[in-house]
Amino acid sequence: MGSTMADVMIAAMPFAGHVAPLAAVASAFLEAGHAVRVYTGSRHAARFAAIGADIVPWVRAPDFDEGDLAATFPVLRGRKGPRQMLANVREVFIGTAAAQGDDLVAEFRRRPWDVIVADGLSLGAHLASERTATPWVTVSIVPLSIPSDDLPPPGLGIRPARGPLGRVRDRLLRRAVPLATRGMRRAYLEQRAASGLDVSGVRFEQAWYSPSLVCATGVPSLEYPRTGYPTRVEFVGSLTPTGAARGLEPDWWADLPPDRPIVHVTQGTLNVDPDDLIRPALSALGRQPVSVVATTGRAEVPGFAFPVPPNAFVAGLIDYAVLLPRVDVMVTNGGWGGVLAALSHGIPLIVAGGDLDKPEIAARVAWAGAGVDLRTGRPSASAVLRAWRRVSQEPAFRRNAERLGAELRGHDGPREVVEHTLRLVGRG
Repeated sequence: MGSTMADVMIAAMPFAGHVAPLAAVASAFLEAGHAVRVYTGSRHAARFAAIGADIVPWVRAPDFDEGDLAATFPVLRGRKGPRQMLANVREVFIGTAAAQGDDLVAEFRRRPWDVIVADGLSLGAHLASERTATPWVTVSIVPLSIPSDDLPPPGLGIRPARGPLGRVRDRLLRRAVPLATRGMRRAYLEQRAASGLDVSGVRFEQAWYSPSLVCATGVPSLEYPRTGYPTRVEFVGSLTPTGAARGLEPDWWADLPPDRPIVHVTQGTLNVDPDDLIRPALSALGRQPVSVVATTGRAEVPGFAFPVPPNAFVAGLIDYAVLLPRVDVMVTNGGWGGVLAALSHGIPLIVAGGDLDKPEIAARVAWAGAGVDLRTGRPSASAVLRAWRRVSQEPAFRRNAERLGAELRGHDGPREVVEHTLRLVGRG
């Protein structure tokens, strides 16, 4: 069947780490001549409008600022670690789902779409798909967490066990999941009921992934071996732009010594307390023969309550198309988009994954041999220094990062999402 224009609704949870990959997907649909609407929060609407998408705002769903979640969800105030992860999922992602669905259904009644393409944590898109009987495509912007009898439960940041005792461990952990997640499952069923949808026989893990098509960021070599998936999964590599620079070069860029390797330190864009990772990394590397480029994850550069060594350069944000070609090693909190961007350039990693999906990402990087898992989001300076020495001195880390990079560069992620989606709806 020849390709014809599709009307595409894209749903992106209003977090920078969700918006960036979905913006790349939206741009690819627009460049291919399709009509694109984007449902997202006000903080990120301008980014999609700038590429020509029509914006559908959060109206019934409570719009929020990712930099101050507690202002909209007071229960999140002061929480970190596993308690934060559970509260975030329950309040922000599950608790807003029915209202998101209401917004989307209202827009569908105004102008129907052919398909809804949503990040994997946009539960409102799932509910709207059911209510409108339209196809739904999941774009998984974090590592796949589809349960398997071959693996421990996803999200714990532990690798598959070896041997009979290890398999017993994983089996016991899998049995504990329904008890540990019963509160979230109850909250999800309440959202379904509020949307007028059936709640009988519904499994909680079905909430996150389309039964028709999952476009998974990453590559199979970053996934633990398993016997298969219960839904169609297509790996699409990275959705983080790695092409032309957008000019986000700090004032000091020309001052970087050309003969010194660069270690990039990033805490992502959500939990950006510099004491967590920037401080120990600067302390660890301040006397080493490297230049340290640290980004704070905010447009502004705050003053630090700790000394910044002479070999360190600090910015709010830097265009990765400018920075990564010069980076030797990355020290990261484990944001998936940044990890994939680094690996796309063959950069080995030191990962301090503290909460949310970050421990899972750190474990996969270490399992793939492309970096060191610090097993905490608040490492000591000595732990960072030991990890940097290992990664710098053991060639296997770079070889594995380069192997994964070649696999990632073999994909054109945004274009592949478009092609898989159009085939699903009979337009490609």
